[in-house]
Amino acid sequence: MALVPVPYPVVIVDRSGTVRHANPQASHLFPALCPGGPLYGNVPAWLADGHAQRMTGASPAGAVVSGPVDERVFEAHPTVQDDGDVLWWLVDDTDRRLAREALRMERERTAFLAEASNTLLSSLNLERCMDVTAQLAAEYLADAALVIAPRKARGLPVVLCLSGGEPQRFTWNVDPEDVLGLGEALQGFPPVPSRWIDPATAPGWLVPDGFGPVGSIVITPLPGHGVPAGALVLLRRSGEAAFSAEEEVFARLFAARAGAAMSAARLYAEQSSLAQTLMRDLLPPVLQRMGGVEFAGGYRAAKDHERIGGDFYDVHPAATDGEESFAVLGDVCGKGLEAAVLTGKIRNTLQALLPMADDHQRVIDLLNSALLNSQATRFATLIMASVVREGGGVRLRVTSAGHEPALIVRGDGSVEEGASRGTLVGVLPEARATTTQETLAPGDFCVLFTDGFTEAKGGPLGDELFGESRLKKALAHCAAMPAEAVVEHMLMLASEWVGSEVHDDMAVMIIAAPRSAHLSAVGGHTRGRFTA
Repeated sequence: MALVPVPYPVVIVDRSGTVRHANPQASHLFPALCPGGPLYGNVPAWLADGHAQRMTGASPAGAVVSGPVDERVFEAHPTVQDDGDVLWWLVDDTDRRLAREALRMERERTAFLAEASNTLLSSLNLERCMDVTAQLAAEYLADAALVIAPRKARGLPVVLCLSGGEPQRFTWNVDPEDVLGLGEALQGFPPVPSRWIDPATAPGWLVPDGFGPVGSIVITPLPGHGVPAGALVLLRRSGEAAFSAEEEVFARLFAARAGAAMSAARLYAEQSSLAQTLMRDLLPPVLQRMGGVEFAGGYRAAKDHERIGGDFYDVHPAATDGEESFAVLGDVCGKGLEAAVLTGKIRNTLQALLPMADDHQRVIDLLNSALLNSQATRFATLIMASVVREGGGVRLRVTSAGHEPALIVRGDGSVEEGASRGTLVGVLPEARATTTQETLAPGDFCVLFTDGFTEAKGGPLGDELFGESRLKKALAHCAAMPAEAVVEHMLMLASEWVGSEVHDDMAVMIIAAPRSAHLSAVGGHTRGRFTA
């Protein structure tokens, strides 16, 4: 049989295992192989066994066998000849296997990075991000991992995790310069190659208890958004393969994702703290009795997930007994954060104008000028009241600047509308308003509110305004109720009315004259007790 020259090693073997032919490539690959000689003993066992199984029918026809030859891997493909001999041609499969293995590893690494990114970004808690980073690194990259954050006042925040274990948090007062590359990594400098780091020089605080001798160390920075998020330290035990260059590069890819997540969590924490600080100044205060007068207030933002908006109220107590307390309730055009910012400015301006609060018109003029001279394009309405306990009742001086009139609820359930009227603040060069005087007898109360109540749409059909008449009727049923109860009742009615519909900000303040003191006696002989 004539053989066509081929670039692959080719061996022809008969049924008895005798070599009938070996081309030059096969002879080069298997120097001991020669025609007429046995196959067994002159080729690797995997090829000899494959031929024997083929002859006995133990393996299916055309079954490919493979195995190592020196440092390479070959596949042997059988072809049965007409005379029963088997032609084995061998293909070097090393590069294909390496490529396939590299592809598998790349897919696993890509999947790991995707999983790590999703897990890390699922939390905006910095401590949680550090825990997840250490745990993932210990599980997939090393025998132990340490996540070290930049130094704080008490020391270095550290999360340590062993492979298969749970992350542990520490604060270490140590010097990162004791470890080559750690100080630089914490400052965001590029990592030093692991081959530069002598594991024997690792300080005791870097090695977990019971870990044993360290074989290799990788230290890489955790890059953040402009500011380093920390450093990642990977440890492998002695006796295991040292970190390869590819593994170091992969560790840096993981560290980049972890650093971004940690930086985002730190930024969120800082912004959250800042927002909470600002929120405390923007939220309406909790009101209580001042100078013998009952105050209560309530607020509901236009959106349930927001806590601030364009409505506000404040009560500034009198400096001494007998002087007037200054109460104000207002409504800035718009909703949300922008309106809340202007609300804060107005509240601060009114705070600064307290020394002249006895002259309502002057306060309005100065506030109007301040808004006109500012960059704000929004206007506001407000109603202010100077309040003082007088005898058994309360005397009010009320001024409305374009705002809903005050409502006076008497103890018998009758509702009166305040007479003060005025123009908006922050629109015209002059904002004129009238000041009226009201007197609250014991048990009476004054209601200051924003139009979020009267203009609330809802009801059975979902598009009906709550309106002034319905509000007055509801307040009439609140006669003799404590101030806080009136606020709760109004907010409850508004909530039921609007349901899930869109609504404006709502704010309400109650100014009440406490009921007169009365005597209670047992048998008419005791001195009794004072109640309010």
